[in-house]
Amino acid sequence: MSRMGDVLAGFHAAWEFESDSVLIRYERGMRTPKLFQALGERRVPLSALSGVTLTPGRRGTVVLRAEPRPGADPLMEAAAGQLKENCDPYRLVLPAERDALAEYYADELRARLTETGPAERFLVPAPDVPLQFKAYDGKASFDGRTVHFRWFWTGASSAKWKAGDQSFPVADLTGVEWRSPEVFEGHLRLLRRDAAEPPAQADQDPAAVVFGLGYGPVHESLPFAAAVLAAVRESGAVPALPSGGPRRDPADIAERIRHLGELHQAGLVTDEEFSVKKAELLAEL
Repeated sequence: MSRMGDVLAGFHAAWEFESDSVLIRYERGMRTPKLFQALGERRVPLSALSGVTLTPGRRGTVVLRAEPRPGADPLMEAAAGQLKENCDPYRLVLPAERDALAEYYADELRARLTETGPAERFLVPAPDVPLQFKAYDGKASFDGRTVHFRWFWTGASSAKWKAGDQSFPVADLTGVEWRSPEVFEGHLRLLRRDAAEPPAQADQDPAAVVFGLGYGPVHESLPFAAAVLAAVRESGAVPALPSGGPRRDPADIAERIRHLGELHQAGLVTDEEFSVKKAELLAEL
C-alpha cells in the first residue's frame, strides 16, 4: 500500500490498510447492522483474500468488496452463503463521489494479493469466547472447549426434555450446521464424530437448538457458530460443513412438506419461503 495506516471510511465501517492485512473497524451506530456491531473489528490478513471488486451500489454509492478465499474465514464458512448483502462484512459502501479514491485503494490492494484458491486453514481470527445466545428452545453457551445447551420448558420438545441438558466437548465434534434464523426452520446443529444419523428435524435433535422470531438472531448465533467451527478445526477434528447431507426417508420428506403446506395455508410462511423450502426438501430425496 502507499502508506501503512491509510484509512478509507465508508458507511458503517472503515478499512485501515496495513503492510500484511486490512483492519476493518465497524461502527456502532443505530443504523449499523447488528452483526457488524457484534464483530466490532476484524483483522483480515492479505493471505486470506483472493480478489477485490468495485461496483456501483444503490442510491448514489459504490461498493468496494474484498473477496475472501474459501476456507479462510470461519464466519463466512459457517454462514455458507446465507448472509444478506447488507450484512456482508467484506463490503465497504462509499458515496459515489469517492469512487476514484476507492478505485485507487482497490488497485493498491489487488497488487498485494498473491494467494488464490481454498485456504488450508482458517486465516481470519474467530470471534472471541465466551459466547452465548438464547434460541427458541434453549440457551446455548460456548467457553472455547465445550458447547452447552440448556433447554427451556416453554420451547423444547419432549425428545429434548427426555435427553436432558447437553454438553459437547469440541474434540467430539466434526463441524457445525448453521441455518439462518431469517429463514424457515433456522437452527444451529452440532455435527458429532461418532453419532448416528441425526433426526431430520432440528427440534427433535438434542445436538441442535432451533431459532424462532427474536430467538437466535444472526448477530449472536453466527459468531457463536464460527467460534465453535474454528475450535473444532484447531482441535484436529475432521473439518465438516454439510453440503446437502444424507438422503432422507421419502415418508419423512412427505410429512415435512405436508406440515410446510399447513403453515403456508395459515399464512405463517410466505409464498416464496414455501417454494424455496419445498424445493430444498424435494432435493433431499
